[in-house]
Parts: sequence; structure tokens; C-alpha cells
Amino acid sequence: MTPSDKLSALRERMKNENIDAYIITMADPHISEYPPDRYKNIEWISNFTGSAGTLVVTADFAGLWTDSRYFVQATDQLKGSGFQLVKLKAQGAAEYTKWLSETLSSGKTLAFDGKLASVTVAKQLLYTLKPIGINIRTDLDLIEEIWTDRPLLPKEPAYLLAKAITGKDTSEKIKEIQSVLKQRGASVHLISSLDDISWIFNIRGGDVKCNPVVLSFALFISGSVQLFIDSEKLNKENLEELKSIGVSIHPYGAIEDAIKSIPANANIFIDPKRNCYSYYALIPESCNKIEDTNPSTFLKSVKNDTELAHTRETMIKDGVALSRFFYWLEHNIEKTAISEITLAEKLKEYRAAQKDFVGESFDTIAGYREHGALPHYKATSESNVKLELDGLLLIDSGGQYITGTTDITRVISLGNLTDDQKKDYTLVLKAMIEGSITVFPVGTRGYQIDAITRKPLWDEFRNYGHGTGHGVGFFLNVHEGPHVFNASNTDIAIEPHVITSIEPGLYREGHYGIRIENLVASRLNKDSDFGQFMNFETLTLCYIETSIINKTFLEKRHIDWLNKYHSEVFDKLSPFLNEDEKAWLASKTRSI
Repeated sequence: MTPSDKLSALRERMKNENIDAYIITMADPHISEYPPDRYKNIEWISNFTGSAGTLVVTADFAGLWTDSRYFVQATDQLKGSGFQLVKLKAQGAAEYTKWLSETLSSGKTLAFDGKLASVTVAKQLLYTLKPIGINIRTDLDLIEEIWTDRPLLPKEPAYLLAKAITGKDTSEKIKEIQSVLKQRGASVHLISSLDDISWIFNIRGGDVKCNPVVLSFALFISGSVQLFIDSEKLNKENLEELKSIGVSIHPYGAIEDAIKSIPANANIFIDPKRNCYSYYALIPESCNKIEDTNPSTFLKSVKNDTELAHTRETMIKDGVALSRFFYWLEHNIEKTAISEITLAEKLKEYRAAQKDFVGESFDTIAGYREHGALPHYKATSESNVKLELDGLLLIDSGGQYITGTTDITRVISLGNLTDDQKKDYTLVLKAMIEGSITVFPVGTRGYQIDAITRKPLWDEFRNYGHGTGHGVGFFLNVHEGPHVFNASNTDIAIEPHVITSIEPGLYREGHYGIRIENLVASRLNKDSDFGQFMNFETLTLCYIETSIINKTFLEKRHIDWLNKYHSEVFDKLSPFLNEDEKAWLASKTRSI
């Protein structure tokens, strides 16, 4: 079936069910950013492969609401699908709700699958549309009946990590969560988010590409802890280990009955952004709901000393792989044909040669020339291009290691750059350094770091549409909350020992893109008469291309930072390189 055939089939199902508008979200019952293949409904019906978007279908209109990161990509992928791009004004906003309120008249019916919509999204729809007379059904999965070869749920094996890796055993983490629940007066806590569950139980798996998580739910009830998981995924020793600390194991599909059986009048702690509406609706009406961010989301974001130590070691491994990759690229580009897909495959090879490598933390973005202007580009057989000795190449990639998660972006020159390209590159580098060297008081929010980082670009009337940084998990999801460095007024302070990316960019559609990204760890810096101040420790270890720099746009402090950073890169990576690679890295990290 073509996308237009699928859309026609969906409309036929809508007609049969008397549905006037149907919403398709990008989620699973765990409200994952990256769902298993079974729940990639938007990609299946529209061809859009981005990681953020919502489809709304009526009898005479079908639209994809997505943000500026995907405007160019969506325009291309939606061709011939019957879906139109609707450009969001703000990342993460549910602006289609307003459109529905203006499009549907009283008495019309809207439907969506409540298992694939967060409590927050569903409530916004219900609170906005019901008062104006629009009927809403939350129990319809219309995709199931038309996606005849829909993938089954994954059955990948799972395993437990030792305390030597995680720094805390599961029983310690459970006690921390129970302590927070007691403080909040909650006797029950439902957890659906896979990375939270993976962190709590020190469990990892392969159910979601690039994210080492396992499909599961968890329920804390009056001192007991229940884990809902396909027990065949764990070996006997792992199951016994969990049972020995009081964790009872239940079938994955038993979560619905468990929610229905929550004691009457219980106080249940539930995260409205990380639980699906259908399961929220199963909670007995007599229960009091405490709606807030999962305690584990905050606890998980603050890395302990063991996690930080492992992450520093992981950065060396990743830096060695990247150095060998860029050395290979530079010495082979004139000898053999190299494409964007070749780059992704070769980089994965070099990472896979490193100890404790498990897989990529996301699909490599290898964007040559105009493809670099697509922040979330992924080369396909149709879009793939070969490199030439000309222009800019952007590579954004990351690895999953037992000892940590990496995410790094670098841009290199393949030749014949213009003065404007060099200026743009230098300003992005200046912005990245500005964010990295920032000293800030305890209590600073992410939007403040975002603005500080952007200033060198703003000063030259330049900007970028995505956020400046996101949290990063420890051998977990490469995108991790609750903190974020972007323009949204997220009222969450930056805590010490949080790992975050700093990745300013600049994109000239149809020409080139530039983004330079390092991971940093926040840390306490100094006490003063005005309180405690913090700064960042740069974790990422990989050279930054200096041949593109126009030093006239840098101040001495930026040059000093870069030279010091490059000295550290060489000192930490060179012992693991051969003599030719070492000499090459020395030239790449020479002071400017």
C-alpha cells in the first residue's frame, strides 16, 4: 500500500466508526520518544521518519504538525502521501488542538488511541474540545486493522548491571523513591517510562533501537514493588536477584488488571507526561492522583561518582574511535568513493572495535553540503550522496557503551570554503565555547544557559531553531530529562553532576549546516559572598577542526579554551593511537 492508499483505508475506517477527526501520535504505551517498530504509526502511514510530530486526519484534510527541525525533511517525505506539513510555532506544542477547536463543530466526534497519548496531551484535548460540544473517544486504534503486517512486540533479551557499573544497587534506588513518595503522601506509584524503569532496576535490554531499554511497567504499592515484564527476557539468576530484594515479577500484559486493582482511596503518584491516558483512566475513581514528574527522573539525571568516572573513561574510548575515523576519512577521500552512508557504517565499525561498545545511541547524521542544514537528517538510498573535495561535512553521532552514552557533533572542511562559511563556523564554535565556560549561580535554569550560548550568534543576527542542549543518560537514552537547555520556560534548576549537551548550530537551507557539540557535566565551582556558583566540566574528547576558524571573530578567552581543550584531547587519546594516527592528531590539536 502507498501512503495515499493507507490514508484512504484510514478514512474508510473513520467513516465506519462515525469519526470526524482522528489523531495519530508518535508514542507507545510508555510515551517513549523512540518507540518500538510496532508503534511507528506515523512513519508507516505518512513516510515521515522524524522523532517529533502528530498527524490529524479528517474527511478532507490530513496534516502533520511538527517543529522547525523537520520542516525541510517533512516537506520532502510527505510528497505524494496525502499529508500536508503544518509548521509548529513552538517545539513540543500541541497546536493542533486549537485547529481542531476551530475546524470541528459541536456534535462532531474526535478519536485517538489513548494508549499512545500521554495524560497531558489527552487532557488538553478533553479540556479544550469537550466544552464546545465535541465528542471524544480515546479507545480507538484504527491503525491495527489496516496495518496488516504490523510488527509484533520485540522479544530481545534483557540483563542486569552490576553495582560496579551503576554505582548504586536497585535496593538503594527503591528506598530513595519510597522516601520521596512518603514525603509526598503517596502510597502508590505507577511508572511507565522505560528509561526510568531501566535505571531503577539496573536493567538494560534491546527492545528499542539505540535505547538499551526493555518493555516493562513498575508499580510501587505500600512498600511492595512490582515489575511487569516478559520474564523470558531475563535469565534465572537475574530473576532470582530481583526477587531477593523484594521485587515481584509479573507478566507485561498484566499491568492493566493491576492498575484496576489499586486499593480504593489510595494516593497515587503519576507522571502525566510519562504515562498514557488509557492506563490513567483505569485508576479507580476513588483514588487521589498526585500528578508530578517521576522521582526517578530527577534521581536518574544526577550522576553518581561511579557513573561520572565510567563516563570519562567512555569518552576516551569514543574519542579514539572518532580520531581513527577522521584519520581514515582524510586519508581515503581522494582514493575511494565515500558516501554519507559509508561514513555512518565506517564510524560504527570504529566504535564497535572499542571495549564495552553495545551500539549507536542514535542513527548517525552524516550531512554533506545542503544535507547538513537538516538537523535530524539520516541518509537513505534515495538521498545518499558521495563526498567531493568541496564544502562542509557535518557528522552528529553517538555510542552506547556499558560504561556510558556519548553524543558528539563535528564539522570538517572538504575544501573550497567561502569567507561566509568560515565566519558562520567560527561563530558557532564561539557559541559552544561560550556555553562551556559559563559560570553560573546555583539555581540557574536551562533557558539562561541557552541564551548565554546563543549570544555570539545573536550579536551577528544569526540563530538556530533547536535547543542548545539536552540531558544524556548513563548507558541509557541519549535524550534525558527533566532539565533542558532551550528557550522554554522550564522551571528546573541545573543540579550538580548532570550531563548535558551544548550544541549550538547555524543552518543555511539548501547550502550547508554547522553544529558543534560536546557533552558537559555540571559541577559546584566556588562559594562567594553572593552564594554558590557552578560551572561545566567538558567530557567529550575529540579534536575540533581549526582550519575553518577565522580568529578575528574569537576573543582571547575562546582561543585559550580551545588550545587547552586540544591539549587535553591529545594527552588523553594519543596513548591509544598508532604513530601515524598520533602524529596526525598532534597536527589537528596544535595551538592556534
